[in-house]
Amino acid sequence: MLARRLTICALAVSLAVPCLPGIARADEYKHGPDSERHDGVPKGTVEHHEWKSKIYPDTIREYWVYVPKQYDPAHPACLMVFQDGHAYVNEHGDFRAPIVFDNLIDKRQMPVTIGLFINPGMHGDKLPADGWKADDRSVEYDTVSNQYARFLLEEMLPEVGKQYKLTDQAAGRGICGSSSGGICSFTVAWQRPDAFSKVVSFIGSFTNIRGGYVYPPQIRASKKNAKPIRVFLQDGSHDLDNQFGNWPLANQEMAAALKFAGYDYRFEFGTGAHDGKQAGAIFPDAMRWIWRDYKSP
Repeated sequence: MLARRLTICALAVSLAVPCLPGIARADEYKHGPDSERHDGVPKGTVEHHEWKSKIYPDTIREYWVYVPKQYDPAHPACLMVFQDGHAYVNEHGDFRAPIVFDNLIDKRQMPVTIGLFINPGMHGDKLPADGWKADDRSVEYDTVSNQYARFLLEEMLPEVGKQYKLTDQAAGRGICGSSSGGICSFTVAWQRPDAFSKVVSFIGSFTNIRGGYVYPPQIRASKKNAKPIRVFLQDGSHDLDNQFGNWPLANQEMAAALKFAGYDYRFEFGTGAHDGKQAGAIFPDAMRWIWRDYKSP
């Protein structure tokens, strides 16, 4: 039975679909008050859109835009981009980002921030019934190149910028994702630190799906010329171990490399599996940490 479960997990990763293993899954991670609605806290709005990309030809995707109640068109807002956007924008899921943003912005523990929640692309003209199963997910997220950064900077941000005033400063831009979306977030900031300075990676796939194992040595080699990025990493001891690599070891390698090279980083290593349970519980803390000391221009 155990072998069968591991085989299923390996297949899930090869298809870039999250696997939620039933073995050794931690159950101590619970949502705190920042992930719950409270009376008197201004509530932002969430808009749903679809997008056909040119950088990823013949693909269609969903995306959502969260706008905090405190947004003032006279002042550029900070920006946080999320991969696998459906998982983060869902107020009943693991992350509940709109609720967390409402609470933290109200308490001034993060700046006025617009959230851009983007799903991976699906070839053709029909959206997938399950957002995790978009067929271009692994190509977009696991590929170690500047293509996804270009997609954001040349397509998505200009589109959102038609309606909302966004900061053009890297210090006011963050990017977040889980699993393949986690390594994608790091890749964007690594490729374009002039555009994104803040990275949050949950259960990041820094393994050999499409060459992501290269980052620890590259980080170490950058010690004398470190990139101006801040990195929050999370993983659990019961994350995946399959033909593509060992996720807990890969994330520990990333953390060790960031420490060696002198980066501003934080690594939360728990007992979680390849899911959003641990990450969802610490999501408000991750946002507080990544936005600490930010001062609006």
